[in-house]
Amino acid sequence: MSYYDYILIGSGIAGLYTSLLAREQGSVLIITKSSIDDCNTKHAQGGIAAPIGQNDSPELHFQDTIAAGDGLCDEEAVRILATEAPNRISDLVDLGVPFDTIDGQIALTTEAAHSRARILHAGGDATGEHIEVTLSKRVRSMGIRVLENCLATEILVKNGKAGGVRTFDCNTGKVEEFESGSLILATGGAGQLFRFNTNSDIATGDGIALAFKAGAEITDMEFFQFHPTALRLPGVAPFLISEAVRGEGGILRNVEGRRFMQDYAPEGELAPRDVVARSIVREMEKTDSDHVYIDVTHLPRHLTLTRFPHIYRFCLDHGLDITQTPAPVAPAAHYMMGGVKVNTWGETNVAGLFATGEVACTGVHGANRLASNSMLEVLVFSKRITEKSSRGAGGQAADQDKRQAVHHKLHQWPSGKAVKAPSHAEVQTLLWDRVGIMRCRESLTEAAETLAAWQKILPAPTDRPSYELSNMVLAGRLIAEAALLREESRGAHFRTDFPQSSPDWLYHLVFTEGQ
Repeated sequence: MSYYDYILIGSGIAGLYTSLLAREQGSVLIITKSSIDDCNTKHAQGGIAAPIGQNDSPELHFQDTIAAGDGLCDEEAVRILATEAPNRISDLVDLGVPFDTIDGQIALTTEAAHSRARILHAGGDATGEHIEVTLSKRVRSMGIRVLENCLATEILVKNGKAGGVRTFDCNTGKVEEFESGSLILATGGAGQLFRFNTNSDIATGDGIALAFKAGAEITDMEFFQFHPTALRLPGVAPFLISEAVRGEGGILRNVEGRRFMQDYAPEGELAPRDVVARSIVREMEKTDSDHVYIDVTHLPRHLTLTRFPHIYRFCLDHGLDITQTPAPVAPAAHYMMGGVKVNTWGETNVAGLFATGEVACTGVHGANRLASNSMLEVLVFSKRITEKSSRGAGGQAADQDKRQAVHHKLHQWPSGKAVKAPSHAEVQTLLWDRVGIMRCRESLTEAAETLAAWQKILPAPTDRPSYELSNMVLAGRLIAEAALLREESRGAHFRTDFPQSSPDWLYHLVFTEGQ
């Protein structure tokens, strides 16, 4: 069995950036179920938030993040995020990320719920792609071993410590095991659980399932962010229309052409994402339509083409010139705020196991992620993982975590529900219809019970699709049951039967496996 000081599972910005840092400490292996270039990071248009402007400060960034998190942010983690942000941006510049500049200085733009212009971009709306390409080139040049088309199927735990991983080669079916000093989950999110989503096909909740079955704590799964504006064209997969489009003056109109956001929020189009998403849903219901419009036809054409070249070209390729015609949009699943519970050093409650990026829950996002904080979170906490692991830390988080939490096991539902094994599409439809933007006890109970029944009858996985299906069902159960337990509305979690937030729910729901 081969040994590596660090094994990274996942090859998005979290996996690549962490591997580059880890390579300075020892031997590194990256395991990725697709290719090194296929990840959610490439789809990230909005940019990276950092308080580097002259009229900005870590304190202001801290306050904006806390406000967006709706009472559930970990203040220590947010303070670390905002304070360490400028140094991590410097790291990306040193690595060669070509941030957009004006007169030699990094250009900064505004997004919803930020009180200052603090969003850095590269290539306009191609930030994620530029970062991904830069980091992947550096990983290749450093000779870091990458196993592509290789699925991690089990975290190997012995005497309470994660000491390696079992893998499945998606091309040959070969099963192999690798030993690790530090095992770092960087598998990304779970947007593919929902029928309409902005995520890459790889985002099937694999890291959540792996960690849960290894005994790690999973928290805040009820908080799943739905992006308000994904392109909605017949026969076209949802395509993200960046938050920054509204930041630059894009207007939301219903199918009758009327601007409507002021009816729902004083901030209008710049209200927090969850508010905008729910407002769009309500407006679609009022007008009996499956979309609204984002209108940038009043903006200078050159601004749209230079600021949003990818969005412009994608729409044009599908017959829509957004400088002339408003684009049809609707909400879509976008980002998982919850995940594998970690402390401020990226440690889980399982010794030797760390998590970073969207699969991890650092407590930074609380109930509702502030736009463009996600890539910054990767940079800040990945750096801290390698700092801590280089000192021989054991990966024990429980004694260091200050978040108030209530622990649960997955509910043992009655076994009377007759079901057949689902397809990927059936899982996606169930989660979208029953555990989507608007939730209630009846729909959540139906979803949780169905997912539990599916989990019982799923055959043992034999290939990548069946492993992914198994992971989707388990991750879906965690989302549905957390949403069912939280009898209030807070941040991205909205219950029509409990439409108000309650101070009685200012704590986190944590799930662990076991009886």
